[in-house]
Amino acid sequence: PDVANALLELGRILGTLDRHRDATGAFRRALRIMDRYAKMRDETIRRLWVQAASLLGGSLRVEARYADAEVSLERAARMAERWLGPRDLDLAGVLNELGMLRKYQGRFAEAPAFYRRALAILRANGLAESDEAASLHHNLGGIAHARGRFAAAEGPARKAVEMRERLRGPTHPATAADLAALAPIVEARGRLDEAEGLYRRALAIFRRRLGPGSYEVSINEAALGKLQAKRGRTAVGERLVRRALAVQLRVLGPRHHDVAITLTQLAFVERLCGRTAAARRTLTRALAVYRRAVGDAHPQTRACRAELAAL
Repeated sequence: PDVANALLELGRILGTLDRHRDATGAFRRALRIMDRYAKMRDETIRRLWVQAASLLGGSLRVEARYADAEVSLERAARMAERWLGPRDLDLAGVLNELGMLRKYQGRFAEAPAFYRRALAILRANGLAESDEAASLHHNLGGIAHARGRFAAAEGPARKAVEMRERLRGPTHPATAADLAALAPIVEARGRLDEAEGLYRRALAIFRRRLGPGSYEVSINEAALGKLQAKRGRTAVGERLVRRALAVQLRVLGPRHHDVAITLTQLAFVERLCGRTAAARRTLTRALAVYRRAVGDAHPQTRACRAELAAL
């Protein structure tokens, strides 16, 4: 079990370095070790098993292996509730992961219940103002944004930023992630100057703390690039989106869900530049990735198909 615990720590570090496949391997090896001890009636052993299954599921989600992630996370949730109880903090962590998975699977209506249940567990344990609670407010804002409920999204997203700044300070990567989640909500509500400021502030933190070629930098450069194009700065916008795409292709590979999202952002910029044929080719490429990664029924696949048809 001590080896498993070390592997979990190693996997977390590998994940922050964008080495997601290696992180998944570490988590999988840790879970295999803990499976040998699963029949022991020892809370520490059981808790370590739940953490291994949850971390494996989260890493598989990052790799866009959603079916495998669902198996691991649902198993973790069942065992956490059975072994540790319905108000346990590790169960709250698994529920948060399940909520994020449902969002990426396009099952938007299911995600909020997981987040709210996890938040209730934190409150019952006196952790309403904790880092974990801030993450849940972040995710509640994110799922409302994904559902097109922008006014409802802003409150929890802004609360996440305020909490994280108190807990971690204004230059922590977690604060940057919250700023980056608030930015598209503000953008969708038409406040473009404020959105650009949020993207730039998040990017400055990510570049300084994670490096200019990191995954988090790429995601926010693509979003800022699309916003710049929307504001008439198409050359700047296209350069940002293409740079982001190059990073994601290197880190994630050409068949990843996030690559499809960035391709749709690139197509948006190309269309604004008047290059309709190029936009059509880019959207066709994005649609193929969406279909392979998340299937034909996913909301983002349907939206991409509709956009391509409009072109």
